[in-house]
Amino acid sequence: MNAPVSLRDIPATNIFRRGDVFVLFGELFGRGYANGLINEARKAGMTIIGITVGRRDENNALRPLNDEELAVAEANLGGRIINVPLMAGFDLDAPTGEATPTDLLAGMTLKSWQSDKLDWEHIEKCREVGIARFRDSLALVMTELDGMIPDGANAFFAHTMAGGIPKVKVFLAIANRIYKGRGERFMSSRALLDSDLGRLILMNFDEVTANTFQYLIEGSAKIRARLAATGGQVRYTAYGYHGTEILIDDKYQWQTYSNYTQGRAKMRLESVAQTAWDQGIKATVYNCPEIRTNSSDIFAGVELSLFPLLLALRRENGGAWAEAQWQACRPLLTDGITPEALLEKIEHYNTSQVMAKFRNFDAWPMDNSEELAELMIGTSDEIMQMHRNRTELIAGLLSALVLEGTGPLMFFETSNPAAPVLWLNHDIIARQLNLMHKD
Repeated sequence: MNAPVSLRDIPATNIFRRGDVFVLFGELFGRGYANGLINEARKAGMTIIGITVGRRDENNALRPLNDEELAVAEANLGGRIINVPLMAGFDLDAPTGEATPTDLLAGMTLKSWQSDKLDWEHIEKCREVGIARFRDSLALVMTELDGMIPDGANAFFAHTMAGGIPKVKVFLAIANRIYKGRGERFMSSRALLDSDLGRLILMNFDEVTANTFQYLIEGSAKIRARLAATGGQVRYTAYGYHGTEILIDDKYQWQTYSNYTQGRAKMRLESVAQTAWDQGIKATVYNCPEIRTNSSDIFAGVELSLFPLLLALRRENGGAWAEAQWQACRPLLTDGITPEALLEKIEHYNTSQVMAKFRNFDAWPMDNSEELAELMIGTSDEIMQMHRNRTELIAGLLSALVLEGTGPLMFFETSNPAAPVLWLNHDIIARQLNLMHKD
């Protein structure tokens, strides 16, 4: 990928209708990007089907949802869930009776982790066990799903799997230093990537975030062929992150959060879509803007690129509704602080020489640095102090708007996607939101 391919025009085509099927490939937990697609699928009258990652029993063995868990999950989804565990990754897999990768990490400490070594031959065996488990379960899911999609229907597969950090205490301490540390608490992200722990995490990221998209495309080949032969069409989407264009110095410019450790897996996800596209399969990764979520809160400063969305709302023919969003921000700030003052601080941050060095698309994802941490985390703290209440933030309001705007953009563009990898930047999201709320 030499340069971002950005969605510039609001899509209007829609091939999906009542009787078509929307498949959420990833369990729905809380509120996130997937909700926007589900809302559009529901508006179109599509049948909604989901899967589950399953749950772990007291012995850490993977199991289906029980009746109560299934009922809650289906109510949350608003559709039926195929109750076959599809937990991605291999951090808790191993040949029978042998140690899992997570077991191997248990002895690592904050003092030892950079020099601790892993048995890569054993890790590879665990990875193979995890892949086989996932693909065997996927085959069961696809067999059941095949009977739920009628001939001639269109099918929309929305991949939402991401992550892959093993659940070990030492990583929480490391993450706090890499993503939130500055001064004496700063830690280089390169130190993690060069360690055996980091290597394992990157491998698991690939399995969870990217390879599952490939397994989905391959595993649904029979369904895809049947639907194509009977007049239907199949589409695949996935959620990426590879920086976003926001308003900097009154121009839309690509910028990114550094260090984004999952970035390599997100690029692998893009390559899966490109390979499928080359084979005539309409698979598209949508690189979406930074938002504030439970999972992103570990990345101090990721929310800073959200604030210029307010400027974009005005710039993209925003009217009374756009102004209302500015007004909704004012009571969230402490006395004497205005959205204009906040945005001035964000502009100084984005136009600084430090941040300019990280706006290097070809070098993405870049490692962090001490000067980056000092500026980014420091600015994040200052912006937080501008708020009246730490639980009621402008970033939360703007995150909700991004979620609202990306849903219809992705849903309608997927009917006739322009490319295997598309960027949804602040310009098109602002235009979509202004259109949706036009008087």
